[in-house]
Amino acid sequence: MKDLGPTLAGRLQEMGSKLMQGNRAEVDSFLTSKIRKSGLNVIGRTTTPEYGLCSSAENPELYVTRNPWNQDYTSCGSSAGSSVAVAAGMVPLAHASDGGGSIRIPAGVNGIIGMKSSRGVLSVSPNGSDLMGVVSTQGCVSRTIRDSAIFYDECRGGAPGEFMPYWAPEQSYSSSIEHDPKPLRIAVSHEWGDYKADPHIVSELTRTAEFLESLGHHVEWQTPKVDFYKAYQAQTDCYIMNFSQVIAGLMEQKGLKEPPSDLIEPMCIRVWEEGIDATYSKRAAMQAQFNDVSRQVGTFLQEWDIILTPTMAKPTPKVGTKEYMTTSEEPNVYDWFQNLWSIFSFTPIANVTGIPGISLPMATLENGLPLGMHFLTRQANDGLLLQLGAQIERALDGTWNRGNKPEVHVSKL
Repeated sequence: MKDLGPTLAGRLQEMGSKLMQGNRAEVDSFLTSKIRKSGLNVIGRTTTPEYGLCSSAENPELYVTRNPWNQDYTSCGSSAGSSVAVAAGMVPLAHASDGGGSIRIPAGVNGIIGMKSSRGVLSVSPNGSDLMGVVSTQGCVSRTIRDSAIFYDECRGGAPGEFMPYWAPEQSYSSSIEHDPKPLRIAVSHEWGDYKADPHIVSELTRTAEFLESLGHHVEWQTPKVDFYKAYQAQTDCYIMNFSQVIAGLMEQKGLKEPPSDLIEPMCIRVWEEGIDATYSKRAAMQAQFNDVSRQVGTFLQEWDIILTPTMAKPTPKVGTKEYMTTSEEPNVYDWFQNLWSIFSFTPIANVTGIPGISLPMATLENGLPLGMHFLTRQANDGLLLQLGAQIERALDGTWNRGNKPEVHVSKL
């Protein structure tokens, strides 16, 4: 399980942070209990960036989580260790979570399957709720659609006293994936305002679109009418306000009033400074922007069944690319986030709107590293993503990544 979010009684939960070294949970969280009851074996915790803030689990004084396909490159994140463990064959499935792409991005760069569910599927009880987190959901990464489907079938459901209703599909995902979806209307896009995919990534997206056409789906190049810059500014505000409170709560546990620079990374300190005194007016403006974007995307998805984009707009960064890390020396926290959105351009919209998204290992970068293809659909239609994924998996004879394995893999030991 990812070392962030759900707790395991008696186990360390250090959140990728020097400040939290030695922190041990006293009880299982609700989702942990669901995971145990499903019959899954929990064998450990997996690496994450400090508090899950950035998309690279490189905490140089603690660990560096490398890409098993080429160790010069990052595994991205924030569900970094979970994705590497699955990609390298250590486990078939691992817990993950996603507040802006943190399931789908590392799944994409590590050549595995990662799905972010709709809101109202997996509980964050007892210490949180979908209302508090707004953008973040729990989930999993795996190597097969079947395993992802079973995870959501077995682990979904709310705890008593949830702030919003939890829903369930009419048919289990394990059953629905046995049948191909009807021919779908798929809108393909690689340019969301100023956020644009690199040319080679566009060519891989085009190839994927043509493959989907060969399966009988109707495919067109179409883009939702959304001001993506404003949407991601609101997402940035949400991150800053949420993470500043998380950091403040952890500091309070340690009896600290100011974040110590030797125990908390520079960008996390800047986030705390920027967000700790945020006003309700700022929160309300953020929520109003979320509402506008949700209505716009929801309207678009009345006409289209699926939105297809690349999982990332640019190639996987090399290890040590500080501009994407919380060790960055960028003085302006908003500029730092905008730099993140320039590479991770297509995943955050699912978090802003609450819709589901899945990354499938269907493409390759010029350097041979995996590239995920990213599918979105309307709220509470998660099963369609798994059903389409299963159709694709069957069409590929069950061999993602063209049958290739990472250079670091248990089968090569």
